[in-house]
Amino acid sequence: MNETTTMMTMLSEKMEGPMADMDMMMMQRCIEACSAAEQACTMCAGSMAAEGMASSLCMSCAEMCNTMMRMMLRPMATSEMGMSAMMSMLTATAAMCRACAEECMAMGESNATAKMCAQVCVNCAEACEAMMASMKTMMTSM
Repeated sequence: MNETTTMMTMLSEKMEGPMADMDMMMMQRCIEACSAAEQACTMCAGSMAAEGMASSLCMSCAEMCNTMMRMMLRPMATSEMGMSAMMSMLTATAAMCRACAEECMAMGESNATAKMCAQVCVNCAEACEAMMASMKTMMTSM
């Protein structure tokens, strides 16, 4: 068992209420995608800064992904408010990742780090969207 799987098993044991039915594999994928995006955006921002370019969108995206990841690692409140807050954060993270990917893709032809960042951000947005879809399904079956 790897560290992330062990951590997800421990987290699932602490969840109660509506969050107890969360798809932990989907959550693990989303956490890993957020971690990868945080790292890629931080690298990309550093690369852009070295070239004298603005990097604020990449840094904002890195911070958003870090916050989303930390939120998913905490057992959520047992109320629907916890689910609502998670959905809002997933929506915001996906939007930030898509905006960052678009900007980085525009400079991807000349910057390999930006091209990589764009792809990792798209992957993160897709993981967040898949997590939201999973949660919506779970919420309708309650």
